[in-house]
Amino acid sequence: MDEVVISRAIVESYMKDFIGAMDVDVAIAGAGPAGLVAAYYLAKDGIKAVVFERQLRVGGGMPGGGMMFNRIVLQEEGKRILDEFDVSTSEYEEGYYVADSLEAVSGICWKAIRAGARIFNLISVEDVMIREDDRITGLVLNWSAVSWSKLHVDPLTVRCKVVVDATGHDAEVCGIVVRRMGRRLRTRTGDVLGEKSMWAERGESEILENTREVFPGLVVAGMTANAVLGSPRMGPIFGGMLLSGERAAQIAKALLK
Repeated sequence: MDEVVISRAIVESYMKDFIGAMDVDVAIAGAGPAGLVAAYYLAKDGIKAVVFERQLRVGGGMPGGGMMFNRIVLQEEGKRILDEFDVSTSEYEEGYYVADSLEAVSGICWKAIRAGARIFNLISVEDVMIREDDRITGLVLNWSAVSWSKLHVDPLTVRCKVVVDATGHDAEVCGIVVRRMGRRLRTRTGDVLGEKSMWAERGESEILENTREVFPGLVVAGMTANAVLGSPRMGPIFGGMLLSGERAAQIAKALLK
């Protein structure tokens, strides 16, 4: 085997995919469960969707389950989503289902890619593009290692029609819109309200309502939605995250029309 051929194969195939991701319908920041599920439902309907994840691995907080026990809990509606991804679940008691968090992440990621979504890890969203109509039209990207190393390296950009912020607790894209761009979100104060302390029942019940367009062209999903709208976190029950990803895809599709 020739090392140079191996290297060329990696670089050429990656760059082909990356160039193809520079002008898409929907760009998703964060490859947690909500972001991956949104990407799957979009790609499944023939919409050009790409996910940018700053970490090495995908799945957000899902792989760690609860306190590093790699199990997650779902309610009946959340189980419906995992059933679509062929992830096995077992009923713990009525209304509570348990799944292996690693199987769940692997299954969702695999089917999202097979549906046509493109996922790029180790890439951070550094900024957004907002044009004259005060609408987000793209993301500004850099290698995660650049920001971690505090290197002064200029970023690159991708264009899209809709952005989904699925960056989790930190709500990174929404934070950029407020703090760097000086814009107001569609929240009570115009700012990121911040998540409240853990309350699984309320967090799960409010996440779908919170999954919405909070700025022209910007949809929030998963824990980002609860963080932006000021709802509680819910811990290792993940049904709401999956349902929020499905809902974000529906909203993005409506906005594309």
